[in-house]
Amino acid sequence: MGTWYPEHKQELESVLKKFLRKSSSKINKKINGLVVPHAGYEYSGAVAGKAFSLLVGKRTKKAIIIGPSHYIYLNDTITTNRSYWETPLGKTKTFNPGFMHADIYHEHSIKNQLPFLQYLDFKEIMPLMVGQITLEQAQKIANKIAKIDAVYIFSTDLSHFLPYEQATRKDKNTIGIIESLDFNRLKEIDACGIYPLMVLFCLCKIKKTKPHLVVYKNSGDVTGEKDAVVGYSSFYF
Repeated sequence: MGTWYPEHKQELESVLKKFLRKSSSKINKKINGLVVPHAGYEYSGAVAGKAFSLLVGKRTKKAIIIGPSHYIYLNDTITTNRSYWETPLGKTKTFNPGFMHADIYHEHSIKNQLPFLQYLDFKEIMPLMVGQITLEQAQKIANKIAKIDAVYIFSTDLSHFLPYEQATRKDKNTIGIIESLDFNRLKEIDACGIYPLMVLFCLCKIKKTKPHLVVYKNSGDVTGEKDAVVGYSSFYF
């Protein structure tokens, strides 16, 4: 996992502390969960950290991490077959309320969220990998997870490898669709986590809430290289 975040405990803790310290102003309303990116921490860690900082002091210490499948074709949703997941910060127990399970341990869209949760003292996670599902399937998943007392962490990056200005325009469009929960414009969303976002839309309807943008950046803002960038945003809902 060294390509995604530091492999040594002290270095990882130091990076997480820095990302979480640059926190947003306190939100005076109930937070059901977050939408965060999943690139290497050097690129998107600050964008994720700004959202995770909103969970400081959260009573619930159980999280469901919902990410897309990057490595295997899947038209369903599966959780892990392992009893715990591990990072340099230690082991965290998993739970499963009845989803199919398989080996999804190397899915970085999910695993990259775990150090943030561990640092914030979350005790239990359910990793949930979402394949190419229909809206009907998304609704069933949302109905199932809505009954669980947990924080929901949805994982997605935005547009990939477009020139800076084009990426910014496309990502602003995607952000507008997410914030307005516009089901009719789901096909316009340019994001690798489109299928987890379908679950998010359904879950927000159940919880009677909407996503609110915390911060948007792209890799060009971090590296200065603007020919082909990847977009990152974080939200709370």
